[in-house]
Formats: sequence, structure tokens, C-alpha cells
Amino acid sequence: MLRSLYVKDFAIVGEADISFQNGLTVVTGETGAGKSLMVDALLLLSGTRADAGVVRQGCDRAELAAEFDLTTTPAAQAWLKSEDLDDDGACQLRRVIRVEGSSRAWINGRPVTLGQLGTLAEFLIEIHGQHEHQALLDRTHQMALLDAYGQHADATTEVAAAARRWRDIGKQIDAIAGSGDHSERLGLLERQLDELDRHALTAEQLAELNDTHKRLANAGQLLQGSSNVAELIDGDSEFAVRRSLVRARTELARLAELDPSLAGAAELIEAAEIQLGEVADSLGRYQDSLDLDPERLGEVESQLSKLHELARRHRLSMADLKPHAEALRHEVETLRNAGTVLAELQRERQVVLEQYKRAAALLSRLRRETAERLGQEVSALMAELGMSGGVFSVDLEPHGKDDPDAAGAERCEFLVCANQGQVPRPLRKVASGGELSRISLAIEVAALGLDEVGTMVFDEVDSGIGGATAEVVGQKLRRLGASRQALCVTHLPQVAAQGHHHFRVSKDNDGGTTLTRIEALGDKARREEIARMLGGIEITKETLAHARQMLDRATK
Repeated sequence: MLRSLYVKDFAIVGEADISFQNGLTVVTGETGAGKSLMVDALLLLSGTRADAGVVRQGCDRAELAAEFDLTTTPAAQAWLKSEDLDDDGACQLRRVIRVEGSSRAWINGRPVTLGQLGTLAEFLIEIHGQHEHQALLDRTHQMALLDAYGQHADATTEVAAAARRWRDIGKQIDAIAGSGDHSERLGLLERQLDELDRHALTAEQLAELNDTHKRLANAGQLLQGSSNVAELIDGDSEFAVRRSLVRARTELARLAELDPSLAGAAELIEAAEIQLGEVADSLGRYQDSLDLDPERLGEVESQLSKLHELARRHRLSMADLKPHAEALRHEVETLRNAGTVLAELQRERQVVLEQYKRAAALLSRLRRETAERLGQEVSALMAELGMSGGVFSVDLEPHGKDDPDAAGAERCEFLVCANQGQVPRPLRKVASGGELSRISLAIEVAALGLDEVGTMVFDEVDSGIGGATAEVVGQKLRRLGASRQALCVTHLPQVAAQGHHHFRVSKDNDGGTTLTRIEALGDKARREEIARMLGGIEITKETLAHARQMLDRATK
């Protein structure tokens, strides 16, 4: 449940820190005072889009924060833990909106996206706006509301999953059956695969082939170069390296007889002479193995040319030809077994179709039972809301589609007759604005309390009603507040009197700036506020007595 709401520089609110309690909290005030600003703040903390207009004039940003108690909301606790946003049971939502239109959001002090903020808010708070009843005219929304009222989540999930699986299998069947003449495609793939198997190389084989080509193409240069190096090391020239080392070793040996400390240098020269001998021998063997083989070079170049041709034809690099061959091999095997695969998919699709039919039949039965209950309850509430003799019903008719539909086997239409003796007709065709508002409220009241959301907010949903009907609405909301937290913005004294707690919103002007003030009302101030709502500007003893009566009756 909502514990506190903090706003700063938001619209015409300078700064407000509001604490909330269990039960029904009503919010009242003069028209234009900003009664709905708390609702607007909660909507923004629920992830709705914001614009720069919500920042108070002259300020660079608006700040919003709300704290919730998660004791009775295990789903929210589980979600916070799964997102690594849990903090010892705490739950704080915060959002900052800047004057240029950008915004940032946090949950328990950690930055989050608006999507994450919205997902968490779905577990915490449910907001019913004064124009929400317009959604009732949409048949898809009507079906969703019927399923929510009947708590059909498991059944609708099973139906939707079976329908999706049926469509997915159908796409696989179409992909196989619609690929044309399998024998023609198979023949083409087999020819391509045979060619790739003969010529495509692994990455290691391709590297080895390139090295061989480089060596053969440069054999003459390699032979001449290695011969020149061998001549420099151990040739007939008096400047050959080995001859020079022999002379140096002989001279050092003579000097070492005079100074033994030179013996080490003489040994190093001797070791160098041995290594140079090994180099000379290695170059000799290399020259013997290096053949000028134009025929072999032609073979390698022909192989590389074929690989370049295949790479161009398949639009791949030469290194990717071998993996491509494996992909073709898999497709060949699939086509060779296409008949078997197709038969198996068709069998599986038939099984899924039977599963869908069973799940859809169960959902249809549940919907019929729920439609009966919802019709009876809403009809009874319509009578309480001043539409005596009115009847509400839910019409379910088969949609007539041959293929499985993720929404189930039927369509939904809300029917209503506002007066006794009339034939029920679609809600979207017959209800006036006032009637639609009351019918919407009746449906909302009937569906209240069906989920685990701890806080429910009503923003002037009592618009268009008054008198005894308004008192009934207030009683329904007060009864709701006995089981969960409810917050109601209202302009009706009959509803305001039913609250367990009361906030008044008013405007103050300091001579240059208009600010909204939000204050919790005690018993005396509350009587005066309800009297104002009853009697207007001048509050008389009679209106005060009437207000006291309303409050006493609500308490009893």
C-alpha cells in the first residue's frame, strides 16, 4: 500500500510531503485547485510519459517520490528480487522530470527504465480515471474485462499458447510444402554440395595451400637468395663469414696463451663457427629440396582459381565455403526426409488443434458462467445507482473462424437496456454519457478486489451522478477501503463523507505566485469542507448540521 507521496516543483505545487493510511482517503477542493495532481504524480511514477509542462514555472525540474509497503504484495517483492532491485523490503519509486522534457527514474535508489517503473507499478497501484469508461465501448476491452472478472488467466494463457503453436507449425509446413519441386531443388543442392566437397577446404588446409602457392610462385627467387646467403656464410671468398671466424678463433687462441682470460671469447667464436656450419648445411638441404616445378605451380593456381570461382558464385569468402557445405548438407537431408518431416508436422498440428479445441471449450464454458454472474451483479448495481429496471448482460457468440484464435472461440459484446421493458442492445450504441458513466462505475465496482493490487485510485469516477446514487457510490468505495487502500478524488459531498481520511486541496496566492496547498483535515475542518461542498460559499448552521449527519451516517 502507498505510505507517502512527495512532490516538489510539480505543476502548481511548490513542495508537499503527504502520508497515507489504510482505508478510503478522499481528496476534495474547489474546481481548478489541483485535486487531480496527486493522481497525475502517481501516474508519472507508474511510468507514463511526461513533458516539460509538469515542471513548475520558473523551476528547472520537478521531483516525485512515493514509498510503498509491500507486506501484502508478494508479487512486487518477487519482481524486485528478480531484477536485483530489492532493498530489505523497502520500495521507493522516484522520478525527476527536467524543464527541457527529459526524465530519469529510480527504484530503491537504483536507475531504471520507464518500462521497469511501469512493470513494478502494475503490482502496486491501480488507477481509474474519469474518462476510462470510454474503453468499455471497445469489444476487445470488454472481453479482457470479462476474463479478468472471471479470473480466467490460466485458461486464456493455455488457449493463446495452443493457437500460437498451431500457427508456428503451419508456417513450418508452408515452408516445406511451398518450396516448389523438391526433386529439382534437391538435385541442385546435391550438385552444389558435390562440388563443394571436392574443392572446399578447411581454414587450416586453405592456409597451407596459400603457403604452397607462395613458395612455388617464388621458387626461383628463393633458390637464388638462399644460394647467395650460403655463399656469404661459407663461400670461396676470403670475406666469407666462416673463413673470418676461423682467422679470429686462431688469433684469439694465440692471445689466450698470453692471457687465459681470453679463452672464454675464443670458445664463443668456436660455438658461433659450429652454428654457422649448421646454417650452411640447412641452406644446402633447403636448396636440394626446392624444385622449380611449373607443373605443380599450375595445379595449385588452378585449385585457387576454382576456390575463387566458388566463393564468387556462393557470395562467400573462400574460408566460408566449407561451413556452407555443411549447411547445404543439412538442407539436403531435410529435403530427402521432407515427406517424413511434413507428415510428422501435420500429425503434431492435429494434436495441437485438439488441445486448442479442448482449452477453448473450457474457456467458453467459464466465460458463459462468468457472463451470467457479471450480468446479474452489474444489473443489481445499476439499480442501486439510479437505473432501476435497467438490465446488463454479456453476449457471447462464436467468431466463425475456422482457424484457432488466440482470443478464444467467441466474441464478446456488452448489452444494456436502461429502462424496464426494452430489448438489450450493444452498449456502444445505446448508452448516453451519464448512463455510460454509471454503467462503467457499476462494472468497476463489480470487478473490484479481484487482484492483489494494494492501492486503488479513483479520479472523479463519480462524474455525472449525484443524490442518493452518489451516496451509494461512496458506500461502495468505503466498503472497498475496508479491505484495501483506496484513494478517491471527488467533487461530491456524499462520496467525501464516506472517507476514512480526508485531504483538501486549495490554492494560495502570495501576491505573485499561485501555489497548491494539500492539507489533512481533522473532524472540525472536515465538517466545514463537506458543508462547503453542500452549500457553496456561505456555510450556514444548517449545512454544517447536514455535513455532521452525513459523517455520522457514514461512520455507522
